[in-house]
Formats: sequence, C-alpha cells, structure tokens
Amino acid sequence: MKRIGKLAAVALAGLLTMTACGGATEAAPAKQGPQPLRMTIWTSNEAHLKLFNEIAAEYRKSHPDVGEITFDPIPFESYTTTLTTQIAGGNAPDLAWILESSAPDFVSSGALAPLDDTLRAAGGYGFDDLTPSATKLWQSEGKLYAYPFSTSPFGVFVNTDLLKKAGQKTPAELIKDGKWTWETVAAQNAAVAAKTGKAGMVVRDFDYKNWDNLASVWGGWGAQAWSEDGKTCGFDSPEMVEAMTFLHKSIFTDKAFPGPGTTADFFAGDSAMTITQISRASLLQDATFGWDLVPLPAGPKGEYSVIGQAGLGVFKKSANAKAATDFLAFFTSPANSAKLAAYFPPPRASQLTADTMAKTNPLLKPGQLQEVVIGGIEKGVVKPNHIGQAELSQTVRAALDPLWQPGADVKAVLGGVCAKIQPMLGA
Repeated sequence: MKRIGKLAAVALAGLLTMTACGGATEAAPAKQGPQPLRMTIWTSNEAHLKLFNEIAAEYRKSHPDVGEITFDPIPFESYTTTLTTQIAGGNAPDLAWILESSAPDFVSSGALAPLDDTLRAAGGYGFDDLTPSATKLWQSEGKLYAYPFSTSPFGVFVNTDLLKKAGQKTPAELIKDGKWTWETVAAQNAAVAAKTGKAGMVVRDFDYKNWDNLASVWGGWGAQAWSEDGKTCGFDSPEMVEAMTFLHKSIFTDKAFPGPGTTADFFAGDSAMTITQISRASLLQDATFGWDLVPLPAGPKGEYSVIGQAGLGVFKKSANAKAATDFLAFFTSPANSAKLAAYFPPPRASQLTADTMAKTNPLLKPGQLQEVVIGGIEKGVVKPNHIGQAELSQTVRAALDPLWQPGADVKAVLGGVCAKIQPMLGA
C-alpha cells in the first residue's frame, strides 16, 4: 500500500512539474464531430447515476457537438490513486470529482482549468451565490479551479430500535437533557454491544485504514492532524492523545466500537450508530427499523462539526476542455444544484435552507437538516488536507497501525506518527 500511495504522490508531483514547464497549459487539439465527455466519480449509487444521466441527457439536447457523457465510477477507497494513475498514463478524464484531501495538490498543480469566466458568463448562473467558505479550498490566487458540489457535515445516524432493546435513551431525549456527549454515547454503544450482540458505533469508511475520517471523533477534543498552516504535526498534542485514548478504550475495553476485522453495516441493521454524511440517507429508504439523524456528540471542548468536501474540476489538457467546462456550468446551475442537493449539500447560499433541502431529501425532516447540515456547515471544519496528502496519508496510516491492538501505548504511537510526518510537512 505504501508503494501505491507514493505512486499517487508522484503522479501529482508530475503534474506540478508539467505546470512549471508549461506542459499543462495547452489543451490537445480537438477532434471533429460530436465529442464524448468522461467524468470520474466515486459513487455507483443507482439513484445518483440516474440523476447524473438525466442532467447529461438534458444538456445534450441543446448541444449536438457533445457526444455521450459517461460517468465513470471508481471505488472510493482507491479513487485518488486510480485517478492520478490515469493522469500519469495519459488517460485523464475530461472532468473529475476531487476529494478535499487532494484539493491542495490538484489546485496548486495547474492541471485544472479555471472556471470563473465560464461560470460568470452562464446565463442565470448566480456565481456570487456560491458561499466563500465553500469555495475557499478550491481557489488559488483569486481563481476557482473546482466547483464544491458537496459541502457535507458528518452526522450520526442512529438505530433507535436497537437503543430501546438495550434499555437506552434516544438521542432526542439526550439532546433535550444536554447529555448528547461522547462519554454518554460510548456508554450507550457499549450497552448495545453487550445486550444485543450487535455492533455499537461505526465510523463509516474508516475501517482502520482511512484515518482522516476519525476527525469526526477527535474534533470533540479540539485535536488536529496538523496546525492550521500545515507545518506542525498535531498527533502528539495533549488533545489528540486524550481523544485517541478515549477511542482506544472504547474499542478494546468497552467494545463500544467494533474492533479491527469486524464488519458491521448500520444500514443493514447491524449497528446502533454510524458517523457518515446525508448522501447515505438513501440507503434507509427500505429500512425495517426506527432511525434518527443527529449532530456529532459534544466532546470535552463542546459542540463541533466536521465537513467533507468534494470539488468538480476540468482537466486543462483535455481535448474537450471547453465543452467540459460548459457542461460543468450546466451540471451545477441553480436548477441542477437543487436536484443534486438531494444527496450533496450545495454551496449556494440561497439553497442552504432546511425547507429548500427538505424538498429533495424526503427521508429527512427539516429539523434534521437544520441541525446536522445547515448548522454543521456554519461551524464546521474541513477534514485534514495538505499538499502531498497521498504520501502523507499512507505514512500516517502505517504509523497508526500499532495503535489498533489491545494494550497499545497511545502516546508513544502518536509520537511516532509525528516523528514520521514532521519532515514531510515542510516546516
């Protein structure tokens, strides 16, 4: 896995080199006739793909110069690695979703086409409706290089039936009593595991590999992977040590979280709670159990929110960069942004209201959307991201491996993480 991480880092470094040499500044000559477009994405959800294809079909009605528009799903776990491998191999897509963790690399590389002029010129687009907090990560020197199609806070989906079976209060009751805290939630999930045989809290997509999703836990202690300027490792800070000590105890002593090697799918009824984003709510359409969606539990530092972002960019060297940018403007227009909001919280201020989002999120109540999404965006911190994230991520993952076993020395392991990555942070 370390070799793959380095491949991704090298591929992005190659983009930086090409830019410096001027190699990524000109698109390949366009071919004759209707040209296809390919967009890489990390979802294979049928409802998502149906919506994307409907938008693409509508666009092609008035754009005969554009051929088939293909949405190319790549597994989330290997998305950036596969994308950067395609780029390095000369098989880059025309458009691509980009994870927030990779945003600094892609935005600074010069590989993406600036979007401002096209978006501002698109009739009725409302470029100034895009919130500055949503676009900040995707800008460089005043130019926007990817459209933040999703700014999605993490929340907690709760199986209220499992809690009742274990004799536990519902989140609504705990929130009302001011006791929706990590301490209480850990105790609840431990009780569920002990009394029902089901798993407790699952940090979805973590699986003891994707450590950056743990920001949804350690944020309650005010911990950070690195300083705001990205120059100083934060894994050995007192806040992180305290947060990870709590997590380690919850996993290996209290059994509140399923341990390494244990699979538990909340949406199949296998766990009491899961931390994830509202795009997963569609999996509850046929749920056979009672459920709720609530904000992250408060930690010792109080209430907090963590946000995952995703941008949509156009590769400058694409032979169809102009058409791809025009399609991006259509795909993200106010009307289509409202449709996409069913799964991906929009960056448009006018659409960030509970009532507006409830129209395209029938499974979620306005109150849930207000508390988890709208409120979460207002106070949220974006997941860890840094230039050179691909190699950084693999290094952190390897250095954290000793933590995921009983009896681990939490402080020593976290100190080891900083020993590994501090030289990479560029301080």
